[in-house]
Amino acid sequence: MITTLVESVHAVPAAEWERLARPAGLYLSHRWLAGEEADPTADAAYALVRDDDGTLLAAAPLYVVHEEPNDAYRPAGLLPPPHEPRVIAGARRGYRNTPLTAPGLDAVRRGACLALLRDAARALADRNGTVHWWPYLTAQAAARLSPLYPGDPLHLEDDALIPLPGADFEAYVASLPSRRRVGVRRERREFGAAGLDVRHLALADCAEDAGILLAGHQQDHGHDGDGADAMTGLLKRQAASMGDAARVVAAYAGRHMVGFCLYYHYAATTWIRAVAVDRTRPAPHLYFNLMYYLPVEDAYAHGTRALHAGMTTVEAKRRRGAVISPLYALTDRPLPAAGAPSSSRGGGPCGEQSGSVPR
Repeated sequence: MITTLVESVHAVPAAEWERLARPAGLYLSHRWLAGEEADPTADAAYALVRDDDGTLLAAAPLYVVHEEPNDAYRPAGLLPPPHEPRVIAGARRGYRNTPLTAPGLDAVRRGACLALLRDAARALADRNGTVHWWPYLTAQAAARLSPLYPGDPLHLEDDALIPLPGADFEAYVASLPSRRRVGVRRERREFGAAGLDVRHLALADCAEDAGILLAGHQQDHGHDGDGADAMTGLLKRQAASMGDAARVVAAYAGRHMVGFCLYYHYAATTWIRAVAVDRTRPAPHLYFNLMYYLPVEDAYAHGTRALHAGMTTVEAKRRRGAVISPLYALTDRPLPAAGAPSSSRGGGPCGEQSGSVPR
């Protein structure tokens, strides 16, 4: 097997990358990663493992982080000292991470590929005087990677995925316990009675309105530096990179947007990316309809089989049918103390969201 490092995901044909990425999810997709390359706070590279005939067997984005604007990706707030890695392995955004391996690999070849990805991440970190880590790994990914790293996986958060059985919204409701069925129908009915104008839009067509709401949401949660200009710019960049894939369902009172949800249909899942509402113009169950019910309706229309609802407020998500699973971090050995010699690093084969802010 041969390992290479390239500077852009565009160096890999999209179809070749997607063969590995589609089982992993939106935040490791070719198009998403291409958009993330424009982020000036980190330099991206991509470790690729190919067999002797050139077939792509495994891959991982790697990021040398210069400045981290998102608290949820700052290792100082997540990892015990003295771990201070500046290289992220895998997805840097989206709170769901895994190394990419080709479908159908047996355990021995997969283990060898993962060891080569680890070695590539170590080498990049060494060149930058730091170490690397994998944040927000799925349980399966953490189990597969952990034999290659010192220490045990560290539980960071819990992740919510809502299965969508059957063929329509009523099938989803029928899958819930009886008390929740009553609650969902009531929340839908009272929201509908409020008379808001519900619109399905491309993000590019409403980024300014959504950016204003998102800035208010951020400030409500103590992020005073995330003003309307910053949030609008972020959404416009995402709209430019993701195009018509960036979908919004929004509620309007007249010409005023009072809430929105940004989401993506990718592979068999609909991925919630951001939700914000105008707290000065409350409407009955506005948040629940934007966060869950309206995207679920569109997911059925699009043919996806699950709604990725991400991290935080997991009990509210569980009440709406979510399956909760843990997310972990793995970190390479900490940097040596000042004046201490650096240890040598070998490697070889070894025998496995939501945030409401689009960062």
